[in-house]
Amino acid sequence: MKKIILASNNQGKIKEFNAMLSSIYQVVSMQDMQVAEVPETGLTFVENALIKARNASEQSGLPVLADDSGIVIDALGGGSPGIYSARYANCHRDDEANTQKVLTDMKDVPEGERTGRFWCAIVFIKHENDPTPVIIQRSWEGEILRERMGDNGFGYDPIFYLPTRNCTSAELSSVEKNKISHRGRALSALLKTLKKNQWVAH
Repeated sequence: MKKIILASNNQGKIKEFNAMLSSIYQVVSMQDMQVAEVPETGLTFVENALIKARNASEQSGLPVLADDSGIVIDALGGGSPGIYSARYANCHRDDEANTQKVLTDMKDVPEGERTGRFWCAIVFIKHENDPTPVIIQRSWEGEILRERMGDNGFGYDPIFYLPTRNCTSAELSSVEKNKISHRGRALSALLKTLKKNQWVAH
């Protein structure tokens, strides 16, 4: 089985990607290959995903998958937290602090103007200088609640309300969420692209 690096050290994400790509690649983490992280200096989800992908490929010599995801809220300056979703409260990956800051910043935003979406950009490169990276983006539309609901998921899931399901993302099972979420649909599209083009490591 050929190896591919997921430019992440999130073991849950590694497991998820590995399950979907098992017929093509064995997915390993940056930690497995002793790949050091790189500053995410891009201004878009795609730019940051590419930065992470090329860094991991340069250090390992392997093909790489990288994703950059976040929540985009229309009432917060037209799209915050955006690429800063994981550090919105100036505390890297502190879900509680980030969620609370969103709730506080939106306390005066009326109903009907609380629209937002999760966004995911996934990048696949065959090598560090790959001039034709596969780039897939998917969004997941919803609304921002005034209080948390649900205990599943992570990040902003407890305040991300889905009108079509009458619940939050945090009230979905992981199986159901992965079928309809931004990341789940981006992964599915990526898998189809990889199989169609028979892109495997050499």
